[in-house]
Amino acid sequence: MAKTLVIVESPAKARTLSRFLGDRYRVEASYGHVRDLPDSADQVPEEIRKKKWGRLGVDTDGDFKPYYVVPSDKKKHVQALKLAMKDASEVVLATDPDREGESISWHLLEVLKPKVPFRRIHFHEITEGAVRAALATVDSVDQNRVRAQETRRILDRLFGYTLSPVLWKKVQTGLSAGRVQSVAVRLIVEREEERRAFRAGTYWDLEARVRGIDREFTATLVRIGADRLAIGKDFDAATGQLAANAKARLLTEADGQTLVEALNSHLPWTVTSVEEKPFTQRPAPPFTTSTLQQEANRKLGFSADRTMQIAQRLFQGIELSDGRMEGLISYHRTDSTTLSEKALGEAGSAINQMFGGDYYRGPRQYQTKVRNAQEAHEAIRPTEFVLTPEQVRGQVDADELRLYDLIWKRTIASQMADARLQRTTLEITALGPNGEACVFTASGKAIEFAGFLRAYVEGSDDPASELGDRVAILPKCAVGDLIDRTPAGAGRLTLVRLDPKRHETAPPARYTEASLVKTLEEDSIGRPSTYAPTIATIQKRGYVFRQGKALVPSFTAFAVTTLLRDHFGDYVNVGFTAKMEEDLDEISNGERDWLDFLRAFYRDGDGDRRGLEGAVSDEQGTIAYPLIDVGADTATGQTIKVRVGRYGPFLQEGEGGPGHTASLPPNLPPADLTVEKAMAILRAKAEGPRLLGADPVSGKNVYVINGRFGTYVQLGETPDKGETEKPRRSSLTSGLQESTLTLDEALKLLSLPRELGVHPESGQPVVAGLGRYGPYIKHGDDYRSLESEDDLFTVELPASLALLAAPKKQGRRQNAAKRVIRQIEVTDGGAPLQLLEGRYGPYVTDGTTNASVPRGADPATLTLEDARALIEARAGAPPRDGRRPATRSKGAARPRSGRARAKAAGEGGEPALKKKAARKGGARPAARKRASS
Repeated sequence: MAKTLVIVESPAKARTLSRFLGDRYRVEASYGHVRDLPDSADQVPEEIRKKKWGRLGVDTDGDFKPYYVVPSDKKKHVQALKLAMKDASEVVLATDPDREGESISWHLLEVLKPKVPFRRIHFHEITEGAVRAALATVDSVDQNRVRAQETRRILDRLFGYTLSPVLWKKVQTGLSAGRVQSVAVRLIVEREEERRAFRAGTYWDLEARVRGIDREFTATLVRIGADRLAIGKDFDAATGQLAANAKARLLTEADGQTLVEALNSHLPWTVTSVEEKPFTQRPAPPFTTSTLQQEANRKLGFSADRTMQIAQRLFQGIELSDGRMEGLISYHRTDSTTLSEKALGEAGSAINQMFGGDYYRGPRQYQTKVRNAQEAHEAIRPTEFVLTPEQVRGQVDADELRLYDLIWKRTIASQMADARLQRTTLEITALGPNGEACVFTASGKAIEFAGFLRAYVEGSDDPASELGDRVAILPKCAVGDLIDRTPAGAGRLTLVRLDPKRHETAPPARYTEASLVKTLEEDSIGRPSTYAPTIATIQKRGYVFRQGKALVPSFTAFAVTTLLRDHFGDYVNVGFTAKMEEDLDEISNGERDWLDFLRAFYRDGDGDRRGLEGAVSDEQGTIAYPLIDVGADTATGQTIKVRVGRYGPFLQEGEGGPGHTASLPPNLPPADLTVEKAMAILRAKAEGPRLLGADPVSGKNVYVINGRFGTYVQLGETPDKGETEKPRRSSLTSGLQESTLTLDEALKLLSLPRELGVHPESGQPVVAGLGRYGPYIKHGDDYRSLESEDDLFTVELPASLALLAAPKKQGRRQNAAKRVIRQIEVTDGGAPLQLLEGRYGPYVTDGTTNASVPRGADPATLTLEDARALIEARAGAPPRDGRRPATRSKGAARPRSGRARAKAAGEGGEPALKKKAARKGGARPAARKRASS
């Protein structure tokens, strides 16, 4: 019997739909996009291979016609869909309800060319009701949305493939430029430039600790006579001095001490003002894509990419305890804060049942703030509000539960009553040394009715703001109450202590993922669904690294941003990038011609802005290598600059040469590199390794050396090039400094790994050592972490045996990461294989080598042959530190993981194009250069 063929994007979604649609339907997955622009030379169609624009896959001489190909890893999926279509009575395209999903549906029609009726359906949650309602509709593919997505794809290809080669020539091979990526990097770099230019200023005030009958509070001196005391905002960030136009009085440490003595001798003080002001706090709207990424970063520490991966799993569905297969959340790529009538009703019922009628005042809708929001037309919400986080515990992994808990609480809170609070401000006046009135203030906040705060409190990007927003209740007092040293009683408060307080102005905070996503959205740079891949790309390519939650730009990012800003400023301009998003939205709405837009961008220009093609042609000859200025050596006057070389950033004093260059640590924030620090690094390099003394056992010299990856100690001389025997080395523990390191400390480090004895059962040695992740003990292949680095030199065999016998402690990530999907049956005596669910998705392992399952591939159907092929490819791939394995011959192709092959093209990045130089007798492999958007 012929069935209706339903095509979705992912196999997980296909399995969920199959469970409740029944035998009348056959559900298959496209595994994402089935066509794309060519990403390597061998994919370029023969008809355009000799064209000068052939490597782009876009006809830049004509009308920007894209040439699509079916990637090799997608051909089997296309073939499977064609076979399924032969027995179909109808084709239903059920890809995601956004532009990307619309484009996938269009590409499916272009590739499959169905001869049976076909239609497009949309649903925003994977529940039986929502899907069956969608199946009852008849719709077609929206060609305007398809054209907008195609224009975006072409735009990103032109941007990346045109500007990236400029970076290869002028900075470093392998770098990339991207329409949104480069603007995001510019924002991070310019924040770091502000920090480099910042000069700290110091100011003082007084803090009085005061006790009432039932609680204490702190009051701060804010005014002396008619003069307001200076605070951080009154200082010039460039000089660290009080700004010339600041109408404030700067208090010094000496002034503070004098005031303390005078005010202590002029007790009692008097409460001169008590102001109580009620106010209302409204709940935040339900999550959109960007606000979910921001809040998950603030509260859970998740990266944007990790958040989207977890949300995808929650959307695609799990098997509930009653046997149903359903998605837990609605579609997670959305600009909208709207909730459906069904969701509003269910949320109201849940609030009445869980919190009571006082906490519900009727349905609330929120105005979407994103301009021209047009993706999925509902906020991210639970599909069923009766499925509380507690009810799904045990059916999802730890990370999925934490994110679902966040979404459930935020959505419930958005429909709850406002919180009613009261803010109290006290003003306390004391008599100063010259008879001047010294005014202290204290503020408190009390909750009169919690409202939505019972369910959820929104996070903040500003830690200081979070501290200031905490509930603080002041004791009851009235105007005229006195403050003295006597115990608190009716009409009296007790002064516990009065201290001068030093403050230092702080530089602008670095971006976190949350604050960067917020800025990108506020400035309309890119689309919220692209923020996760964009941030992941700039980290993977070495433009940004993390310090805690902060995103710190590398010196490479500084060099690239300097070049692009100086020569192609329009193209990394926030306003210009936002305008392109508006243009794409207009194309999506049928209000602008896509071809006119691309012509203006690439060839013709617009107003004073040159077309990209002409801009690159004009600027090529004027671009100099972008040097990063550090300052000048005060002794010699020689300028010190940072260059980005083949092996990373390095310092150059003057014209360079022996003794005048030195590598920089890879994770040194540019704002932290001062002239003094640069000179110390250069001197250390010129002086060479510092000799600490001789090892009394071997007689060999012991050195402390600054290397590319940090400071280490070494026993013996550095071998000449070609020598195979390496000297013994050890990194420094966290409590040791290169400048104060002693010979004894170095010898203790060089004694690692330290053998503790022999395991009584196996006869193998037990050792203590210092590794990449800290101190450990090891027995065979079994490792256990030590609590402290000090334990390295004190732990003995009995304690180590007890530690090894105890169950291995797993952190939250590890605990959530390793879930066995299935065992892969091995019938030929080979190594046993397991399919696991990891932090970054499913992977297969033989116990030694782990290999990611290609994105879009169905783990449930992975065969033994497929699994072994993935492991063999991973074993032959380069190590993660980028070094080429010795077993791979020169010129051999670098294996690409399934994740890399399936890398989604767009603002965040684009697969590289492999260039081949044609010659007689065949093509000569050339170095692969990344041309990314």
